Amino acid sequence: MKHTYLLKGNTAQKLYCAVKDLPIMDYHCHLSPQEIYEDLPIDNIGEVWLGGDHYKWRLMRTAGIDEAYITGDASWHDKFVHYAKAIEFAAGNPLYHWSHMELSMYFGIDDALCSASAEDIWSRANAYIEEHKLSARKLIEQSNVELICTTDDIVDSLEWHEKIRKEGKLKAAVLPSFRTDNLLLMRRAGYADYLQKLSDVSGIAILSLEDLKAAVESRLQYFVKMGCKFTDVGIPFFPDRIADRAEADVSFAKVLRGEALTDAEYLGLVGHLYVFLGALYAKYDLVMQWHLSVIRNANSVYFDRLGGDCGVDCVGDPVPGADLVRLLDAINRTSKLPETILYTLTPANKEQIGSIAGSFPRVRCGAAWWFCDHKRGIEDEIKVISENGSLGAFLGMLTDSRSFLSYARHDYFRRILCSVIGEWVDADEYDDAPAATLVARICYQNLKELVGGTK
Repeated sequence: MKHTYLLKGNTAQKLYCAVKDLPIMDYHCHLSPQEIYEDLPIDNIGEVWLGGDHYKWRLMRTAGIDEAYITGDASWHDKFVHYAKAIEFAAGNPLYHWSHMELSMYFGIDDALCSASAEDIWSRANAYIEEHKLSARKLIEQSNVELICTTDDIVDSLEWHEKIRKEGKLKAAVLPSFRTDNLLLMRRAGYADYLQKLSDVSGIAILSLEDLKAAVESRLQYFVKMGCKFTDVGIPFFPDRIADRAEADVSFAKVLRGEALTDAEYLGLVGHLYVFLGALYAKYDLVMQWHLSVIRNANSVYFDRLGGDCGVDCVGDPVPGADLVRLLDAINRTSKLPETILYTLTPANKEQIGSIAGSFPRVRCGAAWWFCDHKRGIEDEIKVISENGSLGAFLGMLTDSRSFLSYARHDYFRRILCSVIGEWVDADEYDDAPAATLVARICYQNLKELVGGTK
């Protein structure tokens, strides 16, 4: 991989040199803390690349690869060869960039991956894995990662986080994040069982909405004790109303009785709990992340067979700006807004969300997320943030990934960021003097200041 990869001009290259070696603060990912703790040796590139990466699965399906070579029982070798067939003609797809960056950064291979080169790259990558005894921790350390914030259900025991912390050998801090999706999906089958788990781990019998809130706060206190800095939610539903206390009590009583909620009852109750959670996060000085406009498990056949996160989620409809404003304003009036990051999967209302974020204290637009984290999407997000607020407050990139090789995405982002700022400098649209400080703040310093000490 050339040093100039994705860097447009000398100024971009100079700015990149100022940030390329900065530590990585990966404040939202889906890495397994158990895998980090156990640190098992990596067996082959097929497994580490394709074992749980639904980005790659999705690409292979769209390229017409048979499911046997994606999630089926084919060998890792055969899956890798078929991935090479898919990536060969994936021009413009970010996976084409990421895959080749990963080959270069982690295996020392700078050849293009295609059908003709697949066997040679398979052999060379596996020889490198064996020679260097690659494992999860080695990849983390090689990537110069300082912070890893995993995504954890509120009923999770956090036992692996505790083991990592007690062992004290990993330089990177591995912290849990408080994810409330399952708490809020109250119309999903099995919700009564979930409430029982929450009751068991909190020690609070959940017989009312107030009991639910007490149990949630108890779990949050435990997460904070374990170092939690970030919270998150990414359900497909965004409330268009906020139920008052009496309405919410009635609706949750129906949930406890196993009765069906109407859309209005459900969304009103979710809105009520969003306000409660926002105030709770402010109380404990946590960062609140909202992931908006997603449709989960669009292909029910694949979901029934493979479960969630199998590559069949997609972009949802834009969240109405009035609903977003109503909820942010209600939290702000109830207590104060915690530090808040807004992400959206649809570009249709990026500008609107940018302007809404600027209307409230401590609210920022997040990184280009999921289906938007390609080159154009990242460039667009940088420009939306800069045009609607202060780019210097941007928190930069995250992996949002289950792969220990995905830290290449931080380098991808840094190159694109430096190219955008470099072009502005070259066009006399931004002063050269603060440019290096600006990119360093976005790539590292802002997160460092936000989370403070992590160990």
